[in-house]
Amino acid sequence: MEWRLGDMGLDLTLPLAAGIVNVTVDSMFEGARSGTPEQAIADGIGLVEAGFDMLDVGAVAARSGPPVSAEDECATLLPAIAGMAALEIGVDDGEDGEAGGRVPVSADTFSVEVARRALEAGAAAVNDISGGSEEMFELVGERGCGYVLMHIDGPPRVNRPWRDYDDVVEHLLAWFAARVELAGEHGVAPEQIAIDPGLDFDLSLEQDVEILRRLGELRALELPLYVSLSRKDFIGAVLAGSWEERWPAEQREWGTVAAVTLAVRAGADVLRIHDRSSLQAMRVAGLIAHG
Repeated sequence: MEWRLGDMGLDLTLPLAAGIVNVTVDSMFEGARSGTPEQAIADGIGLVEAGFDMLDVGAVAARSGPPVSAEDECATLLPAIAGMAALEIGVDDGEDGEAGGRVPVSADTFSVEVARRALEAGAAAVNDISGGSEEMFELVGERGCGYVLMHIDGPPRVNRPWRDYDDVVEHLLAWFAARVELAGEHGVAPEQIAIDPGLDFDLSLEQDVEILRRLGELRALELPLYVSLSRKDFIGAVLAGSWEERWPAEQREWGTVAAVTLAVRAGADVLRIHDRSSLQAMRVAGLIAHG
């Protein structure tokens, strides 16, 4: 399987790691708060040198909060993306080495205007936690970029009660099928789309665990499976034995390693992660399961 990001294609024979770079001071994990575009670029370089395959860059925390203007978001996001999109990965260091290429960078934004400007700044994909809109689909179809379609049951950055489903995985299959069909009507090709089940977004602890247990069933959609689970709240809740007393993000590294390993075994294609420990787990699990 290949994921098409504009003029580049990502080979998904083995799972790939998307390194998280947050140009923020309020993201849920303190260890991934770059703060300034300059620091974000430095952090991105560190992730590429550590072996991450692509970078996912955001400037607005996913947690609930007041709206952030497109201008404010662009002021920090665009310089970071421009700097990281100029990086190279897999640089040839000899006659028998592999040719280098640009680091694929995705813009983590649900604003159509910000997405448009991020693509102009060098982003190869849009990671959209809003579940998509006709305007966003039109932009993605027009530009031919990669697109991460995440499940969510309402607008982002708004707290809502969890919804009950007779079967949460069947709900996801139907929801994604409908959204992908709508995206196609606005010019988005299937090879541009990766799907993210949206763990922690409008989902209970039990639903998150059920989705991960049955993750392989989502492969029936024949689209790349993008799983963002690094240091998620549900991991803290599992470790604490309670949602209310869940461990903080700083204490969820090894729980994330376990979740990444099992997600790879179930068929995850792209893992959006913070840590080198998760990267190692992904590499080993990927080769054992799919190599």
